[in-house]
Amino acid sequence: MLGFFKKSGRRDAVDPAGVSPDETSAVPSDPGNSASGAASADAPRRLSWAGRLKAGLARTRQQLGGGLANLFGRRKIDENLLEELESTLLMADCGVEVTQHLIGELRARWKAERLETASQLQQTLAEGLLGIVAPLEAELETSGHKPYIIMLAGVNGSGKTTSIGKLAKYFQSQGKSVLLAAGDTFRAAAREQLMAWGERNGVTVIAQEGGDAAAVVFDAVNAARARGIDIVLADTAGRLPTQLHLMEEIAKVRRVIAKAEPGGPHEVMLVLDANIGQNALAQVKSFDAAVGVTGLVLTKLDGTAKGGVVAAIARQCPKPLRFIGVGEAIDDLQPFRAREFVEALFEAAGETA
Repeated sequence: MLGFFKKSGRRDAVDPAGVSPDETSAVPSDPGNSASGAASADAPRRLSWAGRLKAGLARTRQQLGGGLANLFGRRKIDENLLEELESTLLMADCGVEVTQHLIGELRARWKAERLETASQLQQTLAEGLLGIVAPLEAELETSGHKPYIIMLAGVNGSGKTTSIGKLAKYFQSQGKSVLLAAGDTFRAAAREQLMAWGERNGVTVIAQEGGDAAAVVFDAVNAARARGIDIVLADTAGRLPTQLHLMEEIAKVRRVIAKAEPGGPHEVMLVLDANIGQNALAQVKSFDAAVGVTGLVLTKLDGTAKGGVVAAIARQCPKPLRFIGVGEAIDDLQPFRAREFVEALFEAAGETA
């Protein structure tokens, strides 16, 4: 049996200074201010990444893990219970295909292995879910190209520009130099927002007031090559998948990158808001047709989102899930780890969120 309910020993570095530009109330205190320094020393220590992930997925865990505990606590496993479990999985945004697969697997193992207890069935469900989402785990390898060009796309409100700022800090923590391209010339204040991230991270931002998005990205790629930059993060304007003429503009940005750097972009990340549930699948398909999506970033899992959408993506749109976000702080966007994710969705009896 897999040890889903053991505490993870993994530790993740926490950036003491980085916060979202939107989180002005959380801006770190001035290190030269002794009073604020003393206050910081007395402040509670931030949770580890595993702790923040678990806290961020509390709503999903309450829906999924808590729902299971309530179901299993009042009677033995039977067909009626499996039907109620099916509804629980659907409510967790797992989708019909994933739900049917998991229920079928549970029913087969229940009969073959004579499962009787809640912990046995929950463990079996966790194993099945891990088997579904594990293929999404694929670490982004950026060492093969310099500059390594990452183009980011997504609809307005998905958290795309904020994710770029967090990714910049993540790559900097790996010792890589980063340059940002303010290719979202459509949304008001998008350029200013990205420049604020650049200033906070000490990263150069290539931007123009208005103008053509493809031209901005073209200049950024050339500047990165001239300066020996490791990573280029290229923002693009948010588009709805149904806006075909606007989607073509993003496709143009991709083509211009390829002209500026043969073989680029080396990664096309689609940023998805986890709160949209099953609509995420339609976005993946539409953006993939337009720009060839190679990886996903799933944000806002700490909101009203239900984490089961990760399983739905794995079954219907199996693109590598590069990063997931569970908070506003700059280090609340981290690489997706399947086992950590599943462990955060389930908890042993007596554990609290």
